Amino acid sequence: MIDQRRNAPRRYFVDAQGHRVLIGLSLAETAEFEALDLSPQGTVEVGGTEGSAADVRWLELYSKHEGAWRAWMAQSQAERTQDFGFVNYS
Repeated sequence: MIDQRRNAPRRYFVDAQGHRVLIGLSLAETAEFEALDLSPQGTVEVGGTEGSAADVRWLELYSKHEGAWRAWMAQSQAERTQDFGFVNYS
């Protein structure tokens, strides 16, 4: 198994006031997501019946964050590839 604790990319940034903010979310959305994540809720069935309003909101925030994080990772990967000017890709 690979030790991901030191090698996994962070999914947040620290703002100017020192607050941890999830990529793709605002500070308020990050606080809301973390509060929902810590509260005991039922499970959301994505393909089946709809869960509680809190479950649905958690899933909305998570989806927004996940999409932004994936886009950020793809952009970061593309920028790293461009940094290797000594590699001939043609």
